[in-house]
Amino acid sequence: MDYKVVFATLEKVCQDNISVFCGPSRLPHGTAVERLVTCVKQIQEHGRALEPIVTSFTAVYHHYDFDAQTPGNGYRTLVKVLEACLLHIIHKARYIASSYSNPFFRVDHNTSEMEAYCSALCQLRALLHLAQQLINDNDCGQLYSLQDEDLSRSFVQEYSSMHKACFYGRCLGFQYSPSIRPFLQTVVISMVSYGETYGKQQSGFGTAALSLLTSGKYVIDPELRGAEFERITQNLDMQFWKSFWNLTESGLLSGFNRIASKQVQVNFTMTVPPVTLRLPLASDPRLSVTVSPPIAHWGPGPVHMRLISYELREGQDSEELLVLSRTKPPPISTHLPWVQKQPRSPWLLIHFHGGGFVAQTSKSHENYLRSWSKELNVPVLSVDYSLSPEAPFPRALEECFYAYCWALNNCHLLGSTAERVCLAGDSAGGNLCITVSMKAISTGIRIPDGIMAAYPATLLTTDASPSRLLTLIDPLLPLGVLTKCINAYAGIDYQTVQPAMGSSTLSTLSRDTAMLLSDLTQGASNWIQSFLDPRRTSGRSLSRSSSQRQTETHKMSNQASVPNSGAQLCYPQGFEPLRSECLAMVDPTSCPVIKNPFVSPLLAPNSMLKGLPPVHIVASALDALLDDSVMFAKKLRDMGQPVSLTVAKDLPHGFLSLPQLSKETDVAAEVCIARIREVFEQEHPPHDLVEET
Repeated sequence: MDYKVVFATLEKVCQDNISVFCGPSRLPHGTAVERLVTCVKQIQEHGRALEPIVTSFTAVYHHYDFDAQTPGNGYRTLVKVLEACLLHIIHKARYIASSYSNPFFRVDHNTSEMEAYCSALCQLRALLHLAQQLINDNDCGQLYSLQDEDLSRSFVQEYSSMHKACFYGRCLGFQYSPSIRPFLQTVVISMVSYGETYGKQQSGFGTAALSLLTSGKYVIDPELRGAEFERITQNLDMQFWKSFWNLTESGLLSGFNRIASKQVQVNFTMTVPPVTLRLPLASDPRLSVTVSPPIAHWGPGPVHMRLISYELREGQDSEELLVLSRTKPPPISTHLPWVQKQPRSPWLLIHFHGGGFVAQTSKSHENYLRSWSKELNVPVLSVDYSLSPEAPFPRALEECFYAYCWALNNCHLLGSTAERVCLAGDSAGGNLCITVSMKAISTGIRIPDGIMAAYPATLLTTDASPSRLLTLIDPLLPLGVLTKCINAYAGIDYQTVQPAMGSSTLSTLSRDTAMLLSDLTQGASNWIQSFLDPRRTSGRSLSRSSSQRQTETHKMSNQASVPNSGAQLCYPQGFEPLRSECLAMVDPTSCPVIKNPFVSPLLAPNSMLKGLPPVHIVASALDALLDDSVMFAKKLRDMGQPVSLTVAKDLPHGFLSLPQLSKETDVAAEVCIARIREVFEQEHPPHDLVEET
């Protein structure tokens, strides 16, 4: 898009609005018109200041791409987000200029909308200034300040002090595909409602009644919703996030998932006991190496897994496998006489789920795993590794590596001959795919034939990058949450808690949670309906509270102070971003664990990455972890390692868990399947057919 045209159009519509409301005719809207004119003038000022910055970005941001055929990096994304904001403002301003004389025109409501986007534009202007300083301070092509910890700390503390609520109220999800916005609105409403009732365990009826009332007020008051979301994301503890994210595994949602997902003949969980394994060396299969069971933090323990197969295959109904099953009774389809048993597949897909290392299990990811099993005609083994902060690094890595080794030794039980083995995972699971392969290299055993990593976390530090500036506006991966996940996995404030044998991550969730979620879903549905039919909401009362909060918000820029460590980060004279009254408890850790190559593979020396199998990365352009993917792919390419990078447009972090929401999510999911298929169908001979040298 020609950004000069966008800025010229913005200037014109702003001038049109000023002319309309400052014209000779006296309009009967009072102070609302004065607010609107002030807001439009501020937008006009921001637009004029931003145009040269965007021009400078577009001249150089191609240097930070993976290659010419794969445009994508944090600088491009920031410009894209700004463009989305400007287009929303232009659309709203045109509507105001053409409809102000209509007797049904709601001046208070439209003024509040413009004020919200004005605040968002102000904050985006600040982010672009910070990104401009990153360009100046980093080497060409480098997206992270890996060598300057003080600079990264200053950036993190600077944008953690900035006002964020405007991005979670009226402007929520403006940067994403329109078909995804209702889902994000549901998530945010659910989160703030759950946050208010969190820790207030009552009877089922009391919880349901309270949550219904709570969700209602966040439905009708976007400013209150944004302020509460900012408070929650910045200051609630890790147990809240674990509890909220695990709602996806509650009976209500998991039941919906089962109905909506592909039906499979094999789907059961199992517990593999901690016994020492023996595997052949990759360099000389006549020799072997022993692999010990996971021992970190509380000693040897079992590893939990889930086996999913679209068709029943040989070995999957064996007594040797079913004795490990945690599903009581075992899946009925394995015992039905009319189910035809298929031969073992030559392929095996091993999956590590996402969830920030702190939440979820394979159950949350069943929907797309079932689809993968059908589309690829392959058995899928998903590992339910132990979660942080109870089980920090390296427990999860040990369990995933042990599961990989066990699968190689016992592939015949899983319905596969394992001629080709692919590792797949998203987010934290993508990190584990890479680090498990690194551990296989260092141990000397067979490496997988390929990796499909969706939006992987390859750098678990708080180093500044342009895409990580998006944590200011990302409803799925806010800065405070990202930092808590990193600290939990690194073992900061770690307390040893040995999980009960076979216990579920949902053991702490009560039945009241299902009732709460039901109420939240209903509240969100009502809110979406009111969004589609704005006449159902009282615009005057809503805008009155909006006006009051908007005035308070603008006062923040003068009242709140910037942390001292961010003093070196300066803005143009006369400009200052809005500051938050609810400062985030962001403590960038200096713990050496986060720089361990098995925690942050982007920091691994080339010698540890040499020999990795083909790595296929599928990233999202609107993900705060985009630069993790771009920089890791560039590092592998520069080493001569086989790697591919695909950047999906207009999608958030975690798009694999958003099936059928939009055409974009379906396309991105198909790309992931295609990359896994490439691993299975690649031309080099299968592992067991390679001749010894």
